[in-house]
Amino acid sequence: MTFSKNQEIVLTIDDIGVDGEGIGHIDGYTFFVKEALPGETIRALVLKVNKNYGFAKMLELIEKSEDRVNPACEYASRCGGCTLMHLSYEKQLIYKEQKVKNCLVRIGGWDRDFIDSVTEPIIGMEDPYHYRNKAQFPVAMGRDGKVNIGFYAERSHNIIDSTDCHIQDEISCQIAGIVREWITKYRIRPYNEVDGNGLVRHIVTRVGYYSGHVMACLVVTKEKVPHIDELVEELKKISGMTCISLNINPKKTNKILGDKLINLYGAGYIEDSIKDIRFRISPLSFYQVNPVQTQKLYSTALSFAGLTGEETVWDMYCGIGTISLFLAQKAGKVLGIEIVPEAIEDAKVNAQINNIDNAQFICGASEDINEILADSAAEEFLNPDVIVVDPPRKGCDKKLIDTIIRTNPEKVVYVSCDPATLARDTALLREGGYKIEKVKACDMFGMSGHVETVCLLSR
Repeated sequence: MTFSKNQEIVLTIDDIGVDGEGIGHIDGYTFFVKEALPGETIRALVLKVNKNYGFAKMLELIEKSEDRVNPACEYASRCGGCTLMHLSYEKQLIYKEQKVKNCLVRIGGWDRDFIDSVTEPIIGMEDPYHYRNKAQFPVAMGRDGKVNIGFYAERSHNIIDSTDCHIQDEISCQIAGIVREWITKYRIRPYNEVDGNGLVRHIVTRVGYYSGHVMACLVVTKEKVPHIDELVEELKKISGMTCISLNINPKKTNKILGDKLINLYGAGYIEDSIKDIRFRISPLSFYQVNPVQTQKLYSTALSFAGLTGEETVWDMYCGIGTISLFLAQKAGKVLGIEIVPEAIEDAKVNAQINNIDNAQFICGASEDINEILADSAAEEFLNPDVIVVDPPRKGCDKKLIDTIIRTNPEKVVYVSCDPATLARDTALLREGGYKIEKVKACDMFGMSGHVETVCLLSR
């Protein structure tokens, strides 16, 4: 059977894809349908047809899944942030755990029964709403001449004009509302992505979950911002406001933050903690967005490492030292590697303010670790017992995998934000003589299809 664009079809959904989309089949041909759930029968409009699969849009829900719920947010179907808000949270957790398993089997080539045997139950959230401690609100002028502040619609740069987000901290939404009033009152021109003109690009906020500290950063194209003092005075009224700054980004780019920061109020950073460890966080720092789940994630990584107080540990892609300092509580010594110089400086400060002296940090590419150590005064770290990796979504560089295998640590603890690249990398480590011992998913991003995973491999 052949299909064509704009054709209407009746489809039964039998699975969920890696991005949370429904999957259905007609005569062996696969369709992907946003917001459709397994067990549902739908009438759909074909949007795109490829050789073996196509994409369709749901027009009518003929038979509804018992797992379907009404989304808490009216914009959930349009916004790109909450692709699973129509699925009960209990089923979201099942889906995410299964997603990790499927990737390890299909991409990693691990045996299904084996993966089932080493997988521990997923760590769910007690409250999957208002959990994000960081927000990035794009700003633009709407066609009606009103200021648009909100979030991008899925796979576009069209802004959904709303700051009432159900997964953001409510203080972040309050800050965005104050900036909206300021822009409107003083007729400040938002940035235009098409022609590169305008002043205000983004509003970036952070809220310390445990400290109560609040940060507001306005991303602008020029250093001189009219009526900025008035905005600062309004923002200072927010309880916990600790840091207000300008970030200058004059480039015509999709990158949110520029390189230059101008501090307008406070110390230029906020602090927060994970368990007993304090972290200093600047507008440019990477810090996990879900503080409650981060503590559980890092506790799992620490548990999987099984440290006794004697081990030498490498922490690859260490950022501002979050995992490194967690590990340092139980290890003999820890070496953190990160390619971003500012992050390494933050990591050193974080070690200092926590009086942790058995963690060192070196700036460089993780895959070049052996060359870096050979040229530094850190030769004591040459033979690690445990290597921890927490790479970006693209996974570990192949050179780093080769380095891990050559270095031959007893254990590798892999913290992953993408099950597909985790699966690929564990397959490479298997070729080097490593075997998965434990796998545990952690839901850091409720209402979305993303999932973090901790995986322990040993020789």
